[in-house]
Amino acid sequence: MDLRLPRPRGPRRWIAATAAALVVLAGAGTWTAVASSDAPAVHRADRVMAMGGGVRIDTSYFTAGPTSERRPAVLLAHGFGGSKADVRSQAEKLARDGYAVLTWSARGFGRSTGKIGLNDPKAEVADVSRLIDWLAKRPEVQLDKSGDPRVGVTGASYGGAISLLAAADDQRVDAIAPAITYWNLADALFPNGVFKKLWAGIFINSGGGCDHFEPQLCAMYDRVAESGKPDAAARKLLEERSPSAVGDRIKVPTLITQGQSDSLFPLGQADAMAQAIRANGAPVDVDWISGGHDGGNMEADRVQSRVGSWFDRYLKDETGADTGPAFRVTRTGGIDSTDGAAQLRGASGDTYPGLDSGRHSIALSGREQSFENPAGASPPAISALPGLGGSGGLAQLSSLGVGVSLDFPGQYARYESSAFGDDLRITGSPTVTVHVTSSTDDAVLFGKVYDVGPDGTQQVLPSQLVTPVRVEGAKKGKDVRLSLPAIDHEVRKGHRLRLVLASTDLGYASPAAPATYTVSLRGDLQIPTAPGVTTAAAPLPAWVWWLPLAGALAALALLLTGRRRTTAPAPDPELAEVPLQIRDLSKRYAKSADRYAVRDLSFRVEKGQVLGLLGPNGAGKTTTLRMLMGLIKPDGGEIRVFGHAIRPGAPVLSRVGAFVEGAGFLPHLSGRENLELYWQATGRPPEDAHLEEALEIAGLGDALARAVRTYSQGMRQRLAIAQAMLGLPDLLILDEPTNGLDPPQIREMREVMIRYAAAGRTVIVSSHLLAEVEQSCTHLVVMDRGRLVQAGPVSEIIGSGDTLLVGTGAPVDEPVVEKVGALPGVASAVATEDGLLVRLDPDGSPQRLVVELVRLEVPVASVGPHRRLEDAFLTLIGGSA
Repeated sequence: MDLRLPRPRGPRRWIAATAAALVVLAGAGTWTAVASSDAPAVHRADRVMAMGGGVRIDTSYFTAGPTSERRPAVLLAHGFGGSKADVRSQAEKLARDGYAVLTWSARGFGRSTGKIGLNDPKAEVADVSRLIDWLAKRPEVQLDKSGDPRVGVTGASYGGAISLLAAADDQRVDAIAPAITYWNLADALFPNGVFKKLWAGIFINSGGGCDHFEPQLCAMYDRVAESGKPDAAARKLLEERSPSAVGDRIKVPTLITQGQSDSLFPLGQADAMAQAIRANGAPVDVDWISGGHDGGNMEADRVQSRVGSWFDRYLKDETGADTGPAFRVTRTGGIDSTDGAAQLRGASGDTYPGLDSGRHSIALSGREQSFENPAGASPPAISALPGLGGSGGLAQLSSLGVGVSLDFPGQYARYESSAFGDDLRITGSPTVTVHVTSSTDDAVLFGKVYDVGPDGTQQVLPSQLVTPVRVEGAKKGKDVRLSLPAIDHEVRKGHRLRLVLASTDLGYASPAAPATYTVSLRGDLQIPTAPGVTTAAAPLPAWVWWLPLAGALAALALLLTGRRRTTAPAPDPELAEVPLQIRDLSKRYAKSADRYAVRDLSFRVEKGQVLGLLGPNGAGKTTTLRMLMGLIKPDGGEIRVFGHAIRPGAPVLSRVGAFVEGAGFLPHLSGRENLELYWQATGRPPEDAHLEEALEIAGLGDALARAVRTYSQGMRQRLAIAQAMLGLPDLLILDEPTNGLDPPQIREMREVMIRYAAAGRTVIVSSHLLAEVEQSCTHLVVMDRGRLVQAGPVSEIIGSGDTLLVGTGAPVDEPVVEKVGALPGVASAVATEDGLLVRLDPDGSPQRLVVELVRLEVPVASVGPHRRLEDAFLTLIGGSA
């Protein structure tokens, strides 16, 4: 499904016709075939169909397999600004899966004529009924009765809305699958009485300009765009063309797919859709995908597969078809350093939780605050940037922990929670009540909730979403209940939530007259957690099944081929006592000639060290560890462990133990039985396992005799570490070993690492918990964008004296931060809540820095060294974390 904004269109040639009934124009059909080596050929027929009133619709009809077999039909609609060509590949797939598929370009798009009516019931919706009439006459289409084909409708965005409207308008529709679309277009473009001006402008532009729309739509847009405020007539016009106007008539099985990265049609539109259709007694499943109109991963293959299964169940009557869970949400878990792609995983629930289940009260601190709406509402705050989506999108950056929003001082109020003691998953729409007073009668506010990091400098706006609200009669003061944007976002332990109420936003129209707003809280922030939604469990560990077999096959191969080996570099005797040396190591991203996950990396690790491997997401840490373990091959450079070059299956790897990306265990076996089974699978003698010594270091105690299914997350982590310690390897590699652990468990894990290295062995640990690294590691390697930034003892990196905290008493504007970072003698500058963290070059000095700051009119209150690893890390990577 294609949701891209359309290309600019040239002049349209309008075709006149007088036919009043649906007619297939003679000679207009052309047939083509798409061949596939392992699937039936797909036949396509292109036809122009007359719809009456001189309007002609360009269609394509796809079938595959024997024409004598009747099959269900699918109407496949395109997104706004596109055409039937955008959905051709999906149509071909559905045809190969046994459907007769009809695609078409909606009025005003592609080669179809007519004016754009935003799914006018008398125009675009009526066109769909005429297309169903045509399908009913096709000999290869299955009929429920004469004139009634078995038919489903699907499409994204504009096409998703037409599927909903068609189901309400034509009772012959049997199932629908709308994607990232609207339920109430007036609510989408005029949320809470505020004009969504940028998206509305994109609508008009991508439709080819105002004169390509029905006259009443053009007049409505001109009126609202000029005033900056939607009126009752504008709302009525859009509501009449919305599925919500006929929602009580949609009674067919409905699969709703909605995007989390979507400031145009946010999750609240899908929620209203699901609630209304379910109330009619129809089956409804809901799927929140990663992407949306603001960009990101649209999960096209997975979504199309689920749509196919939905139609298999409700059009083909295949009762065994797997239609998926009642509710599914895609969650982003960082960046895969091997290819740079976002890592996605699914969570699901047996029922759709809505947007307010499992609410928690979060206390916010903050006094009554006043702020300004500037004249002309400029400069505006920035959240989403409509139309700049692409494959990444700003919302995707926010899901990966990158803050890209902007609020201007003096134009907002803020309230904060205390730091969280545990991770908290928000799934749904947070709510809060505030009291608003304005110097003018009409006030417009923008509510948003930030995820703020432990040091307060990094704040992330989940999915880049805000809630606008118009407060009329605000001069007298009014309580306002804000339903903040629906999101799925995890707030990590140690983070805080920050409620911001701003006077402006780039995407919306604010009052042009200057005003002063005063706000205060009227209660706690209510956070929905959807407790019935759980992340999919990891499958049973693959090694349980394939490792013994792989060992047997490898032994057989050795017997058959003798002692043949690929030539390996000779061991370096000078490095025989060095656990690890990496020299000029490089690895390119998959399918890229010039983009590197790791580039020219060199460092050395000695016996007895606990080395912390640090870097932001995408720095190349996991790729480096995979190459170290022989799992992937470098493109350049070399890795030597105790003098031996690393390659897949290198004998020296028996001296390496690793815990990378979690471990799987058989839940019905005890901890000890799991470890014994694992060691047996390696084929090595039982006495070489040193099982008791590894268990003593891991400190599991009596829990070893219990079934693993009874273990806490911390116990599972320690069991996984014990598994990596079996054989007491001289080099132990741990990738994020404290993930999911509480503070006492983290402390225990720290002690495990220190005890293991105390006997002269070496530990390499990759972690994002900088405070833990500072306490447990003796040495550090800091990476950023695949390259080495700094390496050395922790004490040197923290206490090098080149990191200065400049106190200003108030945040420093980003343009000023950039100027400081460009000063002579300055390596990098990062803004904090109360000033700057500045790292000096070797030729820089604090005295010179102060002189330059005064010249830039930075209000310097204090300058001094800063010794925390977290701050040193931020300055080393220039704030890119």
